[in-house]
Order: sequence, then C-alpha cells, then structure tokens
Amino acid sequence: MNPMKHSRTLALTTLCLFAGTASAHTGDHGTVTGFAGGLTHPLLGLDHLLAMIAVGLWAAQQGGRALWAVPAAFVGAMVLGGGLAWSGIALPHVETGIALSVLVLGLLIATRRQWAVPAGMVVAAGFALFHGYAHGLEIPLAASPMLYALGFVLATVFLHGTGIAGSLIGRHATQLAGAGIAASGLVLILGI
Repeated sequence: MNPMKHSRTLALTTLCLFAGTASAHTGDHGTVTGFAGGLTHPLLGLDHLLAMIAVGLWAAQQGGRALWAVPAAFVGAMVLGGGLAWSGIALPHVETGIALSVLVLGLLIATRRQWAVPAGMVVAAGFALFHGYAHGLEIPLAASPMLYALGFVLATVFLHGTGIAGSLIGRHATQLAGAGIAASGLVLILGI
C-alpha cells in the first residue's frame, strides 16, 4: 500500500473512533426545518453517517446487483421508518438498532462477508427502519414532512454513493475502514 493510501485509511479509522460524539438525536438542530433539516440530519450524527457510508461500502464489496439493490432497500425501508415515526407508531430500541447497524455493517465489511442479494437487502432494510424512525422523530412541527423526507433521502443516497466510491481505496483499506466502523458501533452500544 502506498503511503498516501495508508494515511487516508489511518485518518478514516481515527475518525471512526470518535463515534461517541454522534449527536443526530438531540431533538434540537436550531431553526433548520423542511428540506434543509432533512438534508442535514443524516450528516450531523456520526452514527447515521457511518452506517450509511457502510451500506455503500458493503454493497460495493458484494458487487453485481447488490451495488444498487442493497442501498435501494435501505432507502425504501428508511422512508417507511420515517413514516412510522411521523404517524406516531412506536418502534422500540431505536438507538440500540442504530448502534447495532454501525457495528454489524462494519463487521460485514471488515470480514468481507458475501451474502445473497435478497439477504443483504433484508439486513439493510432492517437497520434502515431504525434510521428512518429517528429521522421521522426529528421532523420539526413547522416543517413539511415531504420536504424533510426528501432531504434525508437525498443525503442518504449521497452517503451510500460516498461509501461506494470509497470502496475504490482498495480491498485491505476497505476492510480496515470496516473495522473502524465496527469499533465505532461498539463504542455507541457501550454508550447507550
């Protein structure tokens, strides 16, 4: 591995270790509402950021149809989760589900787990329900739910694409990034 790739991998891994600073679910993001609020929500919490990038990394490792099907399943189930929250339907253990998504997706990347596409879609969709629910809980009363949802969907697609593009750093660096993501998930779980 050349020195430049090694330093990027080290920087990414180091950033992943600061998962305790995740703050996407504080309930107070200032006055940002509507589309802008939805767009920034996934970017403000390290837990969402890591999980959504991890979905892209894992989908890229799977290759083939999984490259688009796994992220699409995540986005679809995330919208469903947001709708559940907005409708007032309770989903238990949301923070635990989000933290587990970071840990499990990181482990899948680190171990290069190859799954059938439908199974990968189910895993991604299951975790996405929790992420979407958290997004739905954060919709400000004054905001348009549709615009807010459009914002968080676009941010999620961007983060999945970032993960897919990030997979180009190479197999070993991607696995190391997965280990850093998994370590961050463990820190999140221990912090709950």
